[in-house]
Amino acid sequence: MKKIFFLIMIAAIFVAFYEQNTPKPNVIITCIALVVFMFGMVKLSAKIPPKDTEDEHKDI
Repeated sequence: MKKIFFLIMIAAIFVAFYEQNTPKPNVIITCIALVVFMFGMVKLSAKIPPKDTEDEHKDI
């Protein structure tokens, strides 16, 4: 599943950059590509555990 999100994110960024290099870039396609990229980043970063631990809060 992680690999699928990664491939979709790469494709979305490629589409966004390609669209910006056209003579008349379509803003809607660029925005959709960026939204897809950000959604993928949220999904991938949700798996990263938080840095806070309960031990730090017990010292106070």
